[in-house]
Amino acid sequence: MLRSPLVWGAVLLVIALIATVAGDDLSFFPFLLMLVGGWCFGFAFVNATMRMVPARNGVVLHIAGGVALGAVMVFATEFGGPLIGPLPEAIRGMLFVFQMAAIPATGWIWLGLISRVTDAISRRDAKKRPPLVPRDWTRDESGDGSGVRFDAVEMRMPRLTLMIIAIVAPVGLLAVVLLIVLDDVVMHLGARFAIFAVGVLLALPAYLIFSATMRRRAVACAVAFGNDEVRVTVGPTTSVIAFRDLEHLRWRPRSAYARIEVRGAGVDLSLIAGLAKAPAGVSPELPALPRRVFRRLELAGLTVEKAKRGEIVTFTRAGARVGRAGHPAV
Repeated sequence: MLRSPLVWGAVLLVIALIATVAGDDLSFFPFLLMLVGGWCFGFAFVNATMRMVPARNGVVLHIAGGVALGAVMVFATEFGGPLIGPLPEAIRGMLFVFQMAAIPATGWIWLGLISRVTDAISRRDAKKRPPLVPRDWTRDESGDGSGVRFDAVEMRMPRLTLMIIAIVAPVGLLAVVLLIVLDDVVMHLGARFAIFAVGVLLALPAYLIFSATMRRRAVACAVAFGNDEVRVTVGPTTSVIAFRDLEHLRWRPRSAYARIEVRGAGVDLSLIAGLAKAPAGVSPELPALPRRVFRRLELAGLTVEKAKRGEIVTFTRAGARVGRAGHPAV
């Protein structure tokens, strides 16, 4: 849907049109299709203006589209009833679908305009304050190689995914139930208010609780790459894995999922630094792996695989076993 919003928007609105014209009353399913379909068109329009070169043309078109669509919405709300009253019922149903779809489209376009303004203010403020200091590799205390210290949450990605689903599913279900139960209120106040209320009353508190919970679970960690081994410290425990015993290493320095995954010699760790709060003035990201680490791991028989998104680097050993092991301490 995000890759082809125009296509999906057209498909959803066609289905909503058919359901509305063929039915005697507006049900929740066609109403939902109108909202999502309209959002798809607004999403496509905003993205198109963001990609325009020069950027000034995109800003002008964005403002013009937002003002024009907003004016049409105001006119349709204030004067549309008497104008479409004499029209056939099928035509009125089609116009109603387009009017409902225009609500989230207009809202998204105006949110995009607000985003442009806040981004400009943020960039202006960023010039006034010192930039965040990125973490960097330092000489390890042992004198063998380099290391980096950071706070992280010890958690595997499948478990994190399940936790997110466990939060999103009930919150989404509750939102749907409330929209159905409060159908009259939603129709009276409009879709924009409903979306805003769901975000403020349900989604935002769930996100804040989840973020606070993850930050409380964060512990001080450190990773050091020596000449022949990797040393991973989680709290008071340090695990040492020789490169020849290393089975899997994944290093993701960017995004909220910045992490290190390491497995081998009875050690199986996954430390997500992106979920922890970074110290004031310090970037939450991890530094990129030193070039010498690539060379030494490849000499140890590991195969490297790079992914562009998030600069993810994965080292694997052919025939390495899969499974969770203990965390030996030294």
